[in-house]
Amino acid sequence: MEKGNPILKSAFMEVVENQIRDGDPPETRETLERLKSDGISEEDARIYIGQAVCVEVWDIMKNKKEFDKTRFIRNLKSLPAEPKE
Repeated sequence: MEKGNPILKSAFMEVVENQIRDGDPPETRETLERLKSDGISEEDARIYIGQAVCVEVWDIMKNKKEFDKTRFIRNLKSLPAEPKE
């Protein structure tokens, strides 16, 4: 049995796909390429990026704050380490 909510995971992965496709922010694609060059599979790299997206969505919902692009980029740059809240 898969842990977590597959619908929520799908939504986060859609955000990742949109960011990569649109190049916004460009750091998302840069992170994908960096993780792949470090030997991480593309699928796993996208999941890592999804974790950084999740941190931002959680903060927006929990604290009713705006998207924190600076923290998001900082978390992308620190991947594959777990994103900070």
